[in-house]
Amino acid sequence: MNKSAKIKSAEEILESKRGGMDYRVPTLDGDYKLGLSSLTRIAKMALGYRVQFPLAIAAVIIAAMFQLYIPRFLGEAVDHATGLLGGAQASGSAAEEALWTAAMFLIGASILRGLFTMLHNYLGESLGQQIAYQLRLAYFEKLQRLSFSYHDKVHSGDLMTRGMLDIEGVRRFIEHGILRPILLLMLVGAGGYLYMGADLVLGLLSLSFVPFALWRASVFRLKSRALWRQLQERLSLLTRVMEENLGGIRVVRAFAAQNFEIQKFDESSEKALAIAIERVGVRYANTSIMTFAYFLAMGLVLWVGGLKVMDGEVTVGELTQFLAFMTVLQMPIRQTGMVINGIARASVSGVRLFEILDIEPAVQDNSDAEELQIGEGVLRFENVSFSYMETSAETAEHYPDDATIKDINFEVKAGSTVGIVGPPGSGKSTIAHLIPRFYDVTSGKITIDGQDIRDVTLDSLRAAVGVVQQDTFLFTSEIDANVAYGEPWAERERVVSATEASQLHAYIENLPEGYDTIVGERGVSLSGGQRQRLSIARSVMLSPQFMVFDDSTAAIDAATEQRIRVALKEVTKERATIIISHRLSSLMHADEILFLDEGSIVERGNHDSLIELGGRYKALYDLQSGQVSEDVDG
Repeated sequence: MNKSAKIKSAEEILESKRGGMDYRVPTLDGDYKLGLSSLTRIAKMALGYRVQFPLAIAAVIIAAMFQLYIPRFLGEAVDHATGLLGGAQASGSAAEEALWTAAMFLIGASILRGLFTMLHNYLGESLGQQIAYQLRLAYFEKLQRLSFSYHDKVHSGDLMTRGMLDIEGVRRFIEHGILRPILLLMLVGAGGYLYMGADLVLGLLSLSFVPFALWRASVFRLKSRALWRQLQERLSLLTRVMEENLGGIRVVRAFAAQNFEIQKFDESSEKALAIAIERVGVRYANTSIMTFAYFLAMGLVLWVGGLKVMDGEVTVGELTQFLAFMTVLQMPIRQTGMVINGIARASVSGVRLFEILDIEPAVQDNSDAEELQIGEGVLRFENVSFSYMETSAETAEHYPDDATIKDINFEVKAGSTVGIVGPPGSGKSTIAHLIPRFYDVTSGKITIDGQDIRDVTLDSLRAAVGVVQQDTFLFTSEIDANVAYGEPWAERERVVSATEASQLHAYIENLPEGYDTIVGERGVSLSGGQRQRLSIARSVMLSPQFMVFDDSTAAIDAATEQRIRVALKEVTKERATIIISHRLSSLMHADEILFLDEGSIVERGNHDSLIELGGRYKALYDLQSGQVSEDVDG
């Protein structure tokens, strides 16, 4: 396979990961309804600003009225100037005075039109920014509450695109989709009423290009919406490619794959560029057609109006009014493409954005959930099964082969330790994720002191359960802030006590800035073992009632792990502890050890009884202790 084929394959893989959903609507009718619904919701948000929004609309209407009167004052000025030059109907001084009066009205109307235009532009932009702020907070808050099952399917690059580009598209709808159409409606509607009374034929000719422009605008909207949807999808894909590249930049450098990544990014960029260029071409082709119709209508007005002037039916000033009125309409009509483009973009962006905002988390508090009450501190698994394919009890029976864990039963009491071991994919980490309700069980139940964890609040449950995972995420901040992440205002003494328990304090003390040392992005300035020890300290500092160590010492050497275990013995002596590990030395001291295989408990007991049993655990122990050298299943 050549390199270009590989690039195409990577592109297709990313293309298939559409955020766990297909936001492309299969029918035009459904597409239209979704888009209209999203625009309606944006408009309702604008209506929530009870002062700014009505004031912006009022400013648009007033600016339009002043703009419509400018052609009338201009026409009167032309007639007065003609009278001043001809001197036929009035004295020179009277005509000059009338000319000055018309000029003052013209200047005054222009100034007021400019002031109110500035006001409605400012209010429209300000309102759009406030709605964007409101949506940005709501979007980020929703992402914090969405369940692990959702984030397992979605790509962060797609979420970032929606949180930036789509919100920007929605923000612009206030100006381009609401205020500008009102301005256009006022200019066409009120203008037609004002000027058709002067001469019906010239009035109709002045507005003759408007129906054609509106028809072109509706055609353009359908095409523009489809192109915007494709462009947003391509930009999402482009963001994914960049996000994955930056996240794995060390791997890229290690394998000297810079050229491959550049070509992959370039190919994605070219596809996005092609759609962007097509969109621009459609927009300006449509604008050109509407502009041609406008000048054609203006030519007809000038021709017919010129004949009427020669016949004495209208004055030169009245003809000037119609021509100036058409000039007033020119820019708004030419901007119809921008208006339709803004509406199309907002409808697509709104659908994509509200799609996320409307998702109900798979795991959330029940309506009658109560705070977790801890008494004896007993955690119990009762016939627990779980499948990542289906998480509802009603449908689980249709997917028996997909269950990650099956009929798991065990309990761990305060002061005792349960160890879990097994081959990769046996369901060990799944058990760790079910305890704090990152996922809900498919069948069976998990209880704490007899309380089903689905019946208590998530906050109280997760405050009681501390999970230390193998894959540790650290924030770009001070070591102190990373350790105290669960309780940012904790005293330094508690932070130090937690790092001492995780055997990290001595290392931190030797750093030039100690606990104020900045940890690089994702903790790249620390070794794997140091990151894991910091993660242990982060959980220990919160003193949860239940501690779950999910292979959290895999990157730590045996001697340091031994010191950590001794230090944690005091911390966990009154807490229920679950240790998941591939390394038997990490859990052989446990009160009970569970050996998992293919989601089921195949052996259980303490270390001595399992060794005496001579089964899978014994074979793994012999292998790790160096008593055998050949491969052992498990």
